[in-house]
Amino acid sequence: MPEATPELKKYEFRRKIEELRQKHGRGTELISVYIPHDKQMPDVTSQLREERGQASNIKGKSTRLNVQSALDSILSRLKNVKKAPEGGVVIFCGAVDIGGDKTSMEIHIVEPIEPVVSYKYHCDSEFFLEPLEDMLTEKRTYGLLVLDRREATVGLLKGKRTEYMRRMTSTVPGKQRKGGQSSARFQRLREVAIEDFFNRIGKHASDIFLPVPNLVGVLIGGPSPTKEEFIKGEYLHYEIQKKILGAFDVSYTDESGLSELVDKAQDALQGIDLMREKKVMDRFMRELVSGRNLATYGEQSIRENLKMGSVETLIVSEELRLLRAKVKCGKCGYEGYETIKGNTANCKKCSAPLEVTEAQDVVLELTELASRTGANVELISTDFEEGAQLKNAFGGIAAILRYNTNT
Repeated sequence: MPEATPELKKYEFRRKIEELRQKHGRGTELISVYIPHDKQMPDVTSQLREERGQASNIKGKSTRLNVQSALDSILSRLKNVKKAPEGGVVIFCGAVDIGGDKTSMEIHIVEPIEPVVSYKYHCDSEFFLEPLEDMLTEKRTYGLLVLDRREATVGLLKGKRTEYMRRMTSTVPGKQRKGGQSSARFQRLREVAIEDFFNRIGKHASDIFLPVPNLVGVLIGGPSPTKEEFIKGEYLHYEIQKKILGAFDVSYTDESGLSELVDKAQDALQGIDLMREKKVMDRFMRELVSGRNLATYGEQSIRENLKMGSVETLIVSEELRLLRAKVKCGKCGYEGYETIKGNTANCKKCSAPLEVTEAQDVVLELTELASRTGANVELISTDFEEGAQLKNAFGGIAAILRYNTNT
């Protein structure tokens, strides 16, 4: 299989964390060791030997033996290692409860997707995963503001997810004045109300955006010329004002306007994962209704087209949690490959429980099939509408084809 893309590496990393999160020990028997690249390995092994010595003080015999066995296993793995990899390494080891009053000694070695910054030894009934989970958190954030003279909505774009933060409404009178007011006086009162509303928007938006770490920029949407007047008036804090990336015409200024703003600002957001994924899904949807038969979905159709080499782009949901398993039925003798959820399934012929002899993540298995014919692979999150639709309406697996296979 060719070298994995950054997106696929991130997917595998996330799946590994999910796997480790499911593991529990009966006592404080699960050990996590985070080793940064610049940590001297003799120092690491020295501390682990010290921890092994202290483990002899653990009162519970089973826990004591399991902790010592886990430390022995880690020390054995590190015996001939002179230096941690460039990004560091994380080792998880311990007696994992597998049910039925049984445990299994397991060791997992993980190379993180971001560098390990500090050494950490942790012993508990669960593996210590917070530093790894933090690596999956999208660091880049954009401020979103949609406004007109009646209302304004503030939000954030965190990675692929749009978050609503605050909505404000104004007391700006309409353009028609009431009887008894001169036109000039009415206009002055209206301008004062607009100024007050813009100041209020600026204050609330700045209060939301200023504390945000890694704020890349701010997008502002609304009808013309209102949004331009707001930007020109510099109602935002000066640190936020200089991060404005552009103004965009949007039809709505409520919560739905935030998503519209993200769609309209694709050029300004070029390069972020969300825009790439949106373009892939937009193309798939267009092909699906075009009548050219260059889009398909569903596992069986995808497998057939991958075998024919007709897939140009394989589209898979990041939230797909299926296994491609080699199975055997002890009752009727059936053997074959089935796609299953979890580690159990029943025979389609006799309904007896199937024995799973081999299993591979479906996303990784389909990716490997795609690589054999040079097909592109796109992993799509569920953090936006079309991505959620891929998972819920299309079974999480779709494809754009090179040619019409129905002719």
